[in-house]
Amino acid sequence: MRKRRAAIAVLGATVMAVSVAACGSGKSDKASGPGDFKGKTLTVWLMSGSNPPGWTKDITAAFEKKYPGAKLSIQVQQWNGIQQKLTTALSESTPPDVVEIGNTQTPYYAATGGLMDLTGDRADLGGNDWTPALNASAVYQDKQFAAPWYASNRVVVYNKKIWADAGIKDTPRTQDEFFKDLDAVKAKGTQDALYAPGQDWYSFDGFLLDAGADLVKKNGDSYVSNLDSPQAAAAINLYKKLNSYGTAPKDKDEATPQQSDVFAKGDVGAFIGFGWEAAGAIAKNPQLKDEIGYFPIPGRTAGKPAKVFLGGSNLAVAQASKNPELAKDFLKLALSDQFEGALAKEGGVIPNKTALNSNLAGNPFATAASAAAANGGTTPLIPAWGNVENKPNPISTIFMTGVLQGQDPSAAAKQADAEINKRLSQKQ
Repeated sequence: MRKRRAAIAVLGATVMAVSVAACGSGKSDKASGPGDFKGKTLTVWLMSGSNPPGWTKDITAAFEKKYPGAKLSIQVQQWNGIQQKLTTALSESTPPDVVEIGNTQTPYYAATGGLMDLTGDRADLGGNDWTPALNASAVYQDKQFAAPWYASNRVVVYNKKIWADAGIKDTPRTQDEFFKDLDAVKAKGTQDALYAPGQDWYSFDGFLLDAGADLVKKNGDSYVSNLDSPQAAAAINLYKKLNSYGTAPKDKDEATPQQSDVFAKGDVGAFIGFGWEAAGAIAKNPQLKDEIGYFPIPGRTAGKPAKVFLGGSNLAVAQASKNPELAKDFLKLALSDQFEGALAKEGGVIPNKTALNSNLAGNPFATAASAAAANGGTTPLIPAWGNVENKPNPISTIFMTGVLQGQDPSAAAKQADAEINKRLSQKQ
């Protein structure tokens, strides 16, 4: 799902495919007794914001109790630059055993050979009850290369006090009401009525979906970029208007700086983001605890929120894992009703089974997010899409920043389309 940033040397996808195939999955770690786990360490890469502290503590204790002598090493990675970093890691002989992968990126890694085929393990992992829409991104060429872990989407996170001081008594139900409220907050002297960084392409994608189009379109048997379209022009002009309500940079994304840190200062009216970002703001400024509210991004008509990019994460086992059986057992534990439910409850994310949605009760972010999720969409689930998200992402750096800095939408789109089409045509 989801914040991308790191400078790491990367091997090409083709090199990775050859390297991973040569490595294989290593000798099985299937053990016959507790003593066989002594000295083993299972390395799990999870993304920033995905593993709340209570969940992390409890699953670590549960895993190490079940496998005496074994250690669980959960290593938190940053979304920025993760695709390059993970590509490199999966091509090496000692990769992390379990990895969290964004839903849009999973087909890319499956196609390059970096992920273990879990088709035969699906039922044992609880796959018979997974929500089909969430599981779709974990399947490539009819094989299960990952397991759906959670889903989430962005909502408007706002400062209740600032909005109340501007005379706003209720949250907006339509796009026009949203702009009217932002005008009121701005008129009251709030410099950042809305903090909307110029390269937040996930939010832009939601507006594009809401306009009735997608980032790509089918052209014969292939996909080509669709930014030079009336719908994309409408979506980016809408985003440009939102950006104008604050001082957010036009050439940076939501993690540079972290928009939660900006919101934590207490003088920002609102931003578009996740519950974990709001929690991060509260951690930096506890006085905000009772001042943060949430509502779905309003659509054009009342009662129908705007479409949003439905992000999410899958859990996968590295093909070259030295501990494949332990890795699968960790997945089974993490995907169990106990820990899926705990993740949904503590993290405010949508679990992989609808039967577990009761864990979202009482979470205002999750309530707002789930209301918008029914209208969610994602990028095409094709391997080549991973190339598009590689840094620098042309959607954000060429198209969005170009338009926000004054370039004509069609001219900026043509430049971005050329780069995106080049990446879409790259062989996996």
